[in-house]
Amino acid sequence: MTVTEPPTAPAPTPRLAARASAVGGSPVRDILAVTARPEVINFAGGLPAPELFDADGIAEAYRAVFAETPARALQYSTTEGEPALRSALAERATARGLATAPDDLLVTTGSQQALSLLATALLEPGDTVLVEDPCYLAALQSFALAGARVVAVPGDERGLYPDALEELVVRERPKLLYTVPTFQNPTGRTLPAARRAAVAEVAARHGLWIVEDDPYGELRYEGERVPWIAAHPGAEDRTVLLGSLSKIMAPGLRLGWLRAPEALRRACAVAKQAADLHTPTVNQLAAARYLADRDLDAHVRRVAGVYGERRDAMLAGLPDALPAGSAWSRPEGGMFLWVRLPSSYDTTALLPEVVRHDVAYVPGAPFHAGEPDRSTLRLCFVTQTPEEIAEGLRRLGAGLSAGFGASHYIKSNTWVNCR
Repeated sequence: MTVTEPPTAPAPTPRLAARASAVGGSPVRDILAVTARPEVINFAGGLPAPELFDADGIAEAYRAVFAETPARALQYSTTEGEPALRSALAERATARGLATAPDDLLVTTGSQQALSLLATALLEPGDTVLVEDPCYLAALQSFALAGARVVAVPGDERGLYPDALEELVVRERPKLLYTVPTFQNPTGRTLPAARRAAVAEVAARHGLWIVEDDPYGELRYEGERVPWIAAHPGAEDRTVLLGSLSKIMAPGLRLGWLRAPEALRRACAVAKQAADLHTPTVNQLAAARYLADRDLDAHVRRVAGVYGERRDAMLAGLPDALPAGSAWSRPEGGMFLWVRLPSSYDTTALLPEVVRHDVAYVPGAPFHAGEPDRSTLRLCFVTQTPEEIAEGLRRLGAGLSAGFGASHYIKSNTWVNCR
């Protein structure tokens, strides 16, 4: 009689890296997946208005590239980026007050990749990074994946406090400060010129990298442009400026760039070689052709005009939609409003009820590197028309009222029963 041995269970696969297990997904992406129903008015995403894309102009740029240089468009390119695109981007930066040569730039696959490359080039596990509070979510993810220790710099509705920054630099010895000083995500606030100069002085005195992220700066609806931190004396050799075509041309192109001192730029290029070799050639050539043939500044002015009307529509509707005691920002540009409800409200707990009213926002808690303010939320106002915004705010008010009433009913009955 033959005895059959029981099958041996396969050995488990090795575990994920600790950094991959410790860092969660983006709450914004998770919310967008839940609220993808067409009837939902979605104030959660940071998506440009698709009806404002210059689809015809971009399509014509691609046609010209394929008609004139098809082999080049479909071939590998240099890691640093196509010379024609770097030249056009350098000209735009120079025209905005920061003398820039094409070789100062590294083209990236969206400015989000620039953050990842900088984290790879600059950060060791355990290094300290200073950020605004609240802070852009994907930056927090990038720094967490690099194993950095993230510390929030105190501030107010105008941005971070330079004195608090200096105290933290002296105490924590950070590698870098990450900031979105113009129309910040999530608050929409803009750091004043005097504070920008003070930030540059702190970095010069104490030896600190500044990562200045500027995806929204051209979307100004009112007021005067504030110069980049990178343009201030003392910041020249220690500021990395990030830019993007996502918000002013189209996010699907996935075209961004970083402007950095030579040694750091070269380190980022090595990191990019390991990540994706180079940003897609055809997209770079099409963008360069668009910038040569079209007036991007005129297009941005048209987009900003529409976005300004949508911001005004949201500002007009907020007093009736939000509970008494609420406060909100009034950005001069960009895509976002920041709302603070009375302290008894928890926007994370209230979100499911709000979504049941076919409207969505992003709770503010995940944007905080330090102690979260659970009464806050972010609203994106650029994707909907003024009429849709008015209806969305009506639904938001109803959802907040229903959710807050239900939560208080549950808490009250629980308290009575426990007595």
